[in-house]
Amino acid sequence: MRAIFKFFFINSKYIPRCIKDKMKNIFIITLLLNSWTVIFPQTKLDPAGKDSITYQLNPITISATRYPEQILEIPYAVSIINKNQLTKLKGYGLDEILNSVPGVLAQSRSGNQDVRLMIRGFGARGAGDRSNSGTSRGLRVMVDGFPETEPDGRTSFDNIDLSLADNIEIIRSNSSALWGNASGGIINISSIPYIEKAFVNAQGYLGSFGFKKYTFQSGARLGNGIVAASFSSNTFEGWRKHSGSKRSIFNLGFISNLEENSKHGVYLTGSSNVFHIPGPLTLDQYNSDPKQANPTYEKRDERRYNRTGRIGVTFEHNFNSNHLISVMAFVNPKYLQRSERGTFRDFTRYHVGGNVLYNQSYKFSESLNNKLILGLDEAYQDGAILFYSLSNTNNRGNELTSNKREGANNFGAFLQDEINIADDVSILIGGRLDNIAYFSEDFLDPKLGLQEKSFKHFTPKAGITYRLTPTHSIYANLGGGVEVPAGNETDPAGTYGQDTVYLINPLLEPITSTTFEAGTKQIIIFNSEEFIQSLNYDLALYYINIKNDIIPYRGGRFYFAAGKTTRSGAEFGLNLQLKNGISFQTSFTYSINKYNEYLVDSVHYGVPGKVADYKDNKVAGIPDLFYSASISYSPDYMKGVFLSFSTNGIGKYFVDDANKTEVPAYNIFNASIGILNDLKIGNLFSVKGFLSVNNITDKKYVGSAFINPDLIAGKAVYIEPGLPRNFTASICIAIK
Repeated sequence: MRAIFKFFFINSKYIPRCIKDKMKNIFIITLLLNSWTVIFPQTKLDPAGKDSITYQLNPITISATRYPEQILEIPYAVSIINKNQLTKLKGYGLDEILNSVPGVLAQSRSGNQDVRLMIRGFGARGAGDRSNSGTSRGLRVMVDGFPETEPDGRTSFDNIDLSLADNIEIIRSNSSALWGNASGGIINISSIPYIEKAFVNAQGYLGSFGFKKYTFQSGARLGNGIVAASFSSNTFEGWRKHSGSKRSIFNLGFISNLEENSKHGVYLTGSSNVFHIPGPLTLDQYNSDPKQANPTYEKRDERRYNRTGRIGVTFEHNFNSNHLISVMAFVNPKYLQRSERGTFRDFTRYHVGGNVLYNQSYKFSESLNNKLILGLDEAYQDGAILFYSLSNTNNRGNELTSNKREGANNFGAFLQDEINIADDVSILIGGRLDNIAYFSEDFLDPKLGLQEKSFKHFTPKAGITYRLTPTHSIYANLGGGVEVPAGNETDPAGTYGQDTVYLINPLLEPITSTTFEAGTKQIIIFNSEEFIQSLNYDLALYYINIKNDIIPYRGGRFYFAAGKTTRSGAEFGLNLQLKNGISFQTSFTYSINKYNEYLVDSVHYGVPGKVADYKDNKVAGIPDLFYSASISYSPDYMKGVFLSFSTNGIGKYFVDDANKTEVPAYNIFNASIGILNDLKIGNLFSVKGFLSVNNITDKKYVGSAFINPDLIAGKAVYIEPGLPRNFTASICIAIK
């Protein structure tokens, strides 16, 4: 390992000295953490009365890496959320569970599925006024391996209900070398459970502010395959004025072995989702009444009504133990309606795509083997956009004001090779070439014609993992990242009506980044007689150089690019299980995020020729600190009954590049009680459920904020208030 360290971080002529110094410090800290193995060895008393070290561990694998791989072998930061963690949630928004993951910040914008989601700062700009409600940026989200993320990098959450999920995999490292555009982090949600025998579950939820939800899940084995179906329907009156929502989701999955070495799957998803947008408040409005809606948003009844569907198919064939090929394809039609900024908007889109992947495993000797993957991805989205006047009832008016076609195509080819040496060292190297193209056509203004723009980028990745023991590894990686401007960001849409030339912003270029990361992971299973039963932890340290970081202005009405930005941070996660039924979990993230080069032309504010220099300012929208902790009590004698208490919070952060408007820090406390395991009622039925109280102290806080917001009468309009104290009760009846 000393030779490897010297090669990568000392002798390299291609890494700047400042980066070498940072990586050297990271590597030293990581090595110091290895002392944990000495402090907490796994012990088991042998018959002779002597202690011997043993390792009792079933391999934990993750598939969001393009093929199943043991979590300890992966040379970057990953997290897994299992079914037990998901059963204690109302399941509406990703913020309910992702805030327990180091490096991940999810902020609810109005109490429903609309969240501001970011991983290591990627996605931070995804909150604002223009085409941002209900969507995220810079992160790739998938359900059963099918993308919720569109080719331009935007992601909506219409098809995601956590109560229907079986597990969630999170890659916290930039994964552009595998997944391409907008892969600053990966979230893969699996909806198909493991099925031993047929089951039917029906669950009901009731909560504060008119929250009602019903879910149905079933599954069965059919010959060589399984079939699973689920349905969810919920309504939420909303705690703020004009923040009600309603959503229904249906999933159907069928997986079968065609023959001994072949497997195929068919997946069907559909959703109908409507939510009203209460909008941001000024500080004075927030202080006087956080439940009020933004008067303009309420007057125009700003809302989204999304109807989407998807059918996807997968096929996998093992030619032999060394050669595998897999194919995936999907069709995703969408019909989206909005009341937004004084217009009624109809979007008719279709998103189609797929991939093909070849996986080769080769064993050179007993101590040396190789895994090679190469593949192609294709995703295409096209569709019509019609803008109408807004009627007196805030519906579609009679005047057609815009008739456009807007689309994007994302093609990528990737290769990754992994060499494993004696089960101790794993070396990974790979890269990906992406070609991302936009096109836009205005049918009401033919002189604009069809306009196109494309971005090409190659993204490399290299990593190394060293297994100190079968249950403890350290790793380091160096990789790139790419994120092109999303659709609404490429549309210049003149701030004051002055843009009559371009349909696609000629000024914005892709965000490119380089990530340096090192970390350690350990999973310890102790002797069954020990007070500590198990202990898992992971630590990741990272440093990210970014060029052309895209920054929203006036709440997202238009976008600039910062020249250079840096982000550096530390993430720590810990899970501890004690013999008496007490379990403890915590996550902690600290980061420093600043602009290194950033000059802003302020012509949009009526001062031609003037610029503002934001060098060394903190990046807007990213807190330096956020954390979570929970403790749960569920001893064996209580037969699955649990009590839990949790807290989560974030430090203060700025919402503007000038660092003049600040969101204060906050901390929220929550508690829940329930039955985690099925409680049998006769031979056929079982029941379980929970009662939770969130924000126990009824803390008043800013849940989310617009970045570089509008100023009205000199006052920033940026605050999206967080939920006050709220309750959720649920009961589930199962037939098995």
